Amino acid sequence: MTTASAARKEFGEGPLARAAALVYSLLVLEVLLVLGAAPGLVLLGLLDRDASNVPLAALCALPLGPAWSAALYAWHHRSRDLTELHPAKAYRRGYRAALPGVFTLWAPWLVAMGLLGTVLTHRDAAGVPGWWLGLLAVIAAVSALWMANVLVITALFTFKAADTARLAAYFLVKSFKATVGNLCVLAAAFAVTAAGAQLVPLLLASVATAGTLLNSRPMITEIREEFTA
Repeated sequence: MTTASAARKEFGEGPLARAAALVYSLLVLEVLLVLGAAPGLVLLGLLDRDASNVPLAALCALPLGPAWSAALYAWHHRSRDLTELHPAKAYRRGYRAALPGVFTLWAPWLVAMGLLGTVLTHRDAAGVPGWWLGLLAVIAAVSALWMANVLVITALFTFKAADTARLAAYFLVKSFKATVGNLCVLAAAFAVTAAGAQLVPLLLASVATAGTLLNSRPMITEIREEFTA
């Protein structure tokens, strides 16, 4: 091995280099996630903070689905070598690959969440019994966890929409630890948003995607071994 090759290997594999690579990936993917979600964020900023706008607010999240899926793809294919980092290229590749599959499930899910949010915010007018509120909240949380699985599967695999939906539901129970981990991420984002810091979850989106991917490793491994042979 030449001196130059040894120096290159040492530079790319040392602990400081690995930390720098991680920070670099976090920053690049954060910027790309924000840019990807920007059209919806701009529209969301123009809406009045009124319950009647809940369906429109849900639709403003439409660009977030492919952006999130692309970030998952980029994290999954990230090199730990500082000399081989291309997070932006991986993000673009993941975005193009996931875009059709994401929208087949992401868009209908947003429509359903918009309707559910409308019922919850207009419960008196809708005549919804009080005990239904808890049930609807549980349904919303479970469906969000299901969608987290959907985005991971769509980012890394190519299945029909129906198969993706079934696998995402199956692994909610099969990979229970991953589901609990994603629930913690979801609960933290909800708590921070409810506390009035709406921008904080967005500014930590790249961290959240990395955490989601880490939680989903058992599911990814089993899908690769059992369903892609």
